[in-house]
Order: sequence, then structure tokens, then C-alpha cells
Amino acid sequence: MTAPATPSDHGAARPARARLRAWLLEGLADMAKQHPGPHAQAPAAHPGQRWWRVMCLTGLDYFSTLGYQPGIAALAAGLLSPVATIVLVLVTLLGALPVYRRVAQESPHGEGSIAMLERLLSFWKGKLFVLTLLGFAATDFMITITLSAADATAHLVENPHLSGSLAGHQVPITLILVALLGAVFLKGFGEAIGVAVVLVGVYLALNVVVVAVGLWHVLSAPHLVTAWTDALTAEHGNPINMIGVALLVFPKLALGLSGFETGVAVMPHIEGDPGETEENPVGRIRGARKLLTTAAVIMSVFLITTSFITTLLIPPDDFKTGGPANGRALAYLAHQYLGAAFGSVYDLSTIAILWFAGASAMAGLLNLMPRYLPRYGMAPSWARAVRPMVLVLTAIAFLVTWIFDANVDAQGGAYATGVLVLISSAAIAVTIAARKAGEHHWTLAFAAISLVFLYTTVVNVSERPDGVKIGACFIVAIMLVSLLSRLARAFELRVTEVVLDSTAERLVRDCARRTIRLIANEPNSRDQDEYREKLRQIRTDNDIPAEDDLVFVEVTVRDPSDFESALRVHGEVLHGRYRVLVLESSSVPNALAALLLHMRDLTGRRPHVYFEWTEGNPLAQFLRFFLFGQGEVAPVTREVLREAEPDPSRRPRVHVG
Repeated sequence: MTAPATPSDHGAARPARARLRAWLLEGLADMAKQHPGPHAQAPAAHPGQRWWRVMCLTGLDYFSTLGYQPGIAALAAGLLSPVATIVLVLVTLLGALPVYRRVAQESPHGEGSIAMLERLLSFWKGKLFVLTLLGFAATDFMITITLSAADATAHLVENPHLSGSLAGHQVPITLILVALLGAVFLKGFGEAIGVAVVLVGVYLALNVVVVAVGLWHVLSAPHLVTAWTDALTAEHGNPINMIGVALLVFPKLALGLSGFETGVAVMPHIEGDPGETEENPVGRIRGARKLLTTAAVIMSVFLITTSFITTLLIPPDDFKTGGPANGRALAYLAHQYLGAAFGSVYDLSTIAILWFAGASAMAGLLNLMPRYLPRYGMAPSWARAVRPMVLVLTAIAFLVTWIFDANVDAQGGAYATGVLVLISSAAIAVTIAARKAGEHHWTLAFAAISLVFLYTTVVNVSERPDGVKIGACFIVAIMLVSLLSRLARAFELRVTEVVLDSTAERLVRDCARRTIRLIANEPNSRDQDEYREKLRQIRTDNDIPAEDDLVFVEVTVRDPSDFESALRVHGEVLHGRYRVLVLESSSVPNALAALLLHMRDLTGRRPHVYFEWTEGNPLAQFLRFFLFGQGEVAPVTREVLREAEPDPSRRPRVHVG
């Protein structure tokens, strides 16, 4: 029989829960102004790293695609794979690279093109548009985690020394890799860049060896090139037809563009010039541009050479599902031409970088989501902390792995869709930015690039609709969670700070000599008659003595779709006698509650605020408050105050006449 719990047992359980909560929420800070990113240990500024070291962090995602990109290109284009890859490289260097170099300039804090587009739209349409892009970003980064882990599993299972014992266990092995990645983030990710430098350096060095040996075998057997060119001519005819087919096939190779959004997401970790500010981080921007350019050039060289040697040296049937080169073409060549020992070392390096590629994607998610959702009120406040978000994202990765059965090919469509939507939105954003800056030639160039990526996106979606379906699932999930969270936090005090100008502060201190009494007034004509009639009515309805001071407070709603914002209070004296505190906010009740609490803390006196009842259906009034920040102000103001101040004796008083 189990003994009953004693008070000391409960006392021990409470500190344990408190320690767990403190550990989970470590580093939780006010992210309305800036999110420090997953590598920061505190709200203090990140010291920064050299750009080439940060390139290795984003290279975990970008360079690791060599593990499966040559095989995907061979399946999509067949003998035409090298030509189609050249088209991909041209689009990379002449399209994606210029676009993201401009994104780095316009958005140097890691928000990416989403922030650029957010600035163009206001009200709810802007929030919904951002949520849609976040859905595709979640698709991109989340599938990066699951696809990379699945391909790492494929390299592990297909290794000749392990294939017998691990065959058929792809899903549990992939889940273990995803869990280990989550555990790294729960432990702390401060040394990630150092690990990334080692993994990327070793992986690229091994690939140089594989490519060099592959090229040597091709060049030492000229009949391979002759047979390939003859087969190409027989299948596609003249070079113009080949280029045309390569252009049509190109959307299927879009995974080779996967590193650019990650490259911008990790920008906050690039060190800047001595003395530069966050408002003008010229050194960080310069470093990010070097990062993007160097990574694109390195990857372009590898893409062309690897597609060439894999196409000429690997039989086409071996690329198909179940074939020894499926998802691991370069590892196949490493074993074939360099022996089992080197092949196993190559497999180990590939497994490590593919597994850790999920780290850059996880970093991207932890950088993007807390920048937007909590600020919109569309996520719980704990979503700003790293560890709870890691647990949520790891659980989602488990679900995606289970749904796709840890299959690399099955996830390719969703991955490419997320990548292409984000690149297309980036191209459109920089086109608009160039147009606003009056840069006519750049506007035309970026517009042409936008059309290329839009075409590629449409073709990819039409040929592989599963990608947009998965993206739609992420979008719907984000929308639903966002709506429920916004409803749950409707009565939360969400003003980040209250700032009074000198006139407002003087008015507050003057009325604090007696009882602080405020009249909530909806500004209309703001003439003398409006204030005189309002003052007479409030005094009569609430039996306020004539000698008591009364100060009007007026709130103008800016963008009611905003959730968190600072509150700036401007004091005025109108018509020689009526004192008015003027506020701008996204919500009238929240602004009034925040002002009342600030006045209490500033003066040590308990303020009173006076309202009139608003006529109308209560449900309609709540919807007006939820969507437009107005509605029935008096009861909502009291509810916000009740949640913000649990002690009734210290809570500002709300009167309704």
C-alpha cells in the first residue's frame, strides 16, 4: 500500500516544479523590441562571430544538401542532370544571391524578407499575410529537420557494415536523431558555431576528395563522356532542346537553393565593426553579404561537379527508390572508388552534418517565431523562451517523421515548396524596396527574378501538390493556434512601457494632490461644448464634488491588430481650462488600464476612472474590442485591471454611469 503524501512531500514537490519552470523559462525576456536568438544566454547583446564561422552554421543546411541533391537531380533530369544543375547554379548566382544580399541590407536583424513585407501592410491583412509566410517558413525549416535526419538515417542504414542489422528501422532511428537534436537545444546551444565549423570543414574536405577521384575516373575513361553526350543527343536532339528541357526540369531541383533563408536568419550572430550600433550595423551587413556570396560560390562548384560525376559513374537504376545510390549518390561513389574504410568515414561525416543541419533550421525557427507570434498576441508568452519552443518543435518533427515514414523522397515536395515560396516573397520584397528607393534598373532586375521564382513555385506546386498541402497544414495550424492564443490573452495587460511627456506628468502630479479622477472620453469634435457637457454629466451621475479635479483621457486607436506596444502620453490644456491626457494605442481598455496602474505607481495614490455605458449587444461589443480595440470599454478595462492587479485594495477603481 502506498503511504499518503505528507506536507513535506508536497513542499518538496513545489520547489521541484518551480525549478523545472525556471529551467524551462530561462532567458525569457521582453521580445517586443528584439529577440536575441537561440544562441544567446541572456537578453544582453550577442558578442558575434566572424562571418566565415557563421557561414558554417548556415552551411549545415546548405552544404548538407550534397548528401541527397545529386540523387534528386538524377531522378528528376536523368542524363540531363548536369545541364539542369547548371541552370540551377545560374539562377542561384544571378537570382537568389542578389536578392538575399539586398535582404541582408534591408533586414539585418535576422527577420528576413517577412519583416520587409510586414512593413508594407498594416491592420489584420498584414498579420494574416505574415502568418501565411510563417507557415511556409515553418514548412521549410521543419522539413529541413526531418528530411535531413531521414537522409542521415539512410546513410546509416545503407552502410555496408550496418545495413543488415539496421534495415527496416528507419523511423525509430530518425526519431532518435531528432530527439538528440532537441536535447542539444535544451542543454544549450552556445558552442554550435564551433561544432559547425568542424563538421562543415571535414565534410567539404571529404567531398573534395570524392569529387577529385570521380573526375579522375571520368577523365581517364573518355568513353564515358562520349557515351553520355551520344545518349543526350539521341534523347533530346540539339543543345537548344536540352536547355529547354533543363529549364522545365529546374523546379524539381529547387532544393539546391535551400540555404539562403537560413543565411539571413543567422545574421544576428555575425560580428560587426567596432562601435557600430544595432540601428546601423554596417559591419554585420558586409559580413552577411560575404557569407552569402562565398557559400553560393562553393555550393555552385560542388553542385556542378557532383551532378556530372554521379550521372556518368552511377547506373540510372541505382538512383531509384531502393537502389544503393538513392539519397546517397556521393556516398555510393566513396564506397565504390575509395574503399569501405573511406566510405564509412564519409558516411559518418555525412550523417553528422545531416543530423546537425537540423540545428540551423531549429535556430531559424527559434529566431523567426518569437519575433512575430508573441508580439501579435498569437502565442503564449512562454513562446519567447527557447526551451518550451524546442519541446514543441521537436514534437512536431516527430509527427512529420511518422507521417512521412522517414522517407527522403516523400518530403522533397514540401521542402521545395517552402523554399520557393520564401525566395519568391524575398524577390518581391526587394523589388518593392528598390522601387521605393528610386533604383529603376534594380527594380527591373529584381522584378525579372521575381517572375522566375514565381514560375518555379507554380510549376513545383502543380507537379508536386503535396508540398503546398503540407504548407497549408502548417498555415492552418499557426492560424488556429494564433486565434485561440489571441482570445486567451484578450484581457492581458500588454503595454510594454508608459512614457509621459512633461505636460502629462505635471497634470498627473497636480491632480494627485487630492483624489485622482479621470474621465474616459471618446474624442469627437473636441470643442468646448463637448468637454463641458461631458464634465457636467460625469459629476451629476457620480455625485462628484465641484471642487474635485477631473482630467479627461482620450485614446486613439492606431492599428488594433497590434498586440504589444509602448504607450506615450501627451498632455494638453484645451480651451483654457480642460486638461486632457492624449494616448495612442492598439486597444482603448488596455491603454487606460496601463495608464491607471502607472499613475498609481508614480503617485502612490489609487486612481478612479469614469465611463458611460455603451449601447449594443455584448457579443458584438466584444468582437469590436477583439478586432478593433474598442467596443464596451468600461467592463473590459476593469477585467484587464483585475488580471493585472490581483489585490482589490490596490486596484484602480472603475465607475460606470
